[in-house]
Amino acid sequence: MAQARRSARLLASLKPAAIVASDLRRASATAAELASVTGLPVAHDEALRETYAGEWQGLTHDEIIEKYGEQYAAWKRGEPVRRGGGELETEVADRAAPVVLAHADRLPQGGTLVVVSHGGTIRTTIGRLLGLNAHDWEGLGGLSNCCWSVLGEGARGWRLLEHNAGTLPEPVLGDDD
Repeated sequence: MAQARRSARLLASLKPAAIVASDLRRASATAAELASVTGLPVAHDEALRETYAGEWQGLTHDEIIEKYGEQYAAWKRGEPVRRGGGELETEVADRAAPVVLAHADRLPQGGTLVVVSHGGTIRTTIGRLLGLNAHDWEGLGGLSNCCWSVLGEGARGWRLLEHNAGTLPEPVLGDDD
């Protein structure tokens, strides 16, 4: 909760116009911290939930390797795997990316949307929004608790400006603006 409060104070300084969050407990509680600082309502959407990992749910890393070693190895190689019979990463992006885009489309000109979700869902959604091949989404890496990524609109679509950030973004000066 202390991490969420700290992040909320930092993100509030960006003057977000809207907040959308997963309806699961941790994401909802994190979004509520930002809402309490900004006075904005939080729109909850189950499409922003974490990847459903079927029989892997609730298992430790070691237990997954012990029980599902080959499936785990295939997933780590980047093969499309229904971990524990759950969702494919592309299915997570299929459900989450449209929610983000719909909320972004409703923003006022220059407005900022804060999406509060879960690491895997955020990574796959960013990959989809950037137009990356699903095999390459793993290259984005994970997110630490209460850290964020910053996407902006570029001349040819979405751009990743910061990833796994825990401080406020600084303007990027370059010859491609």
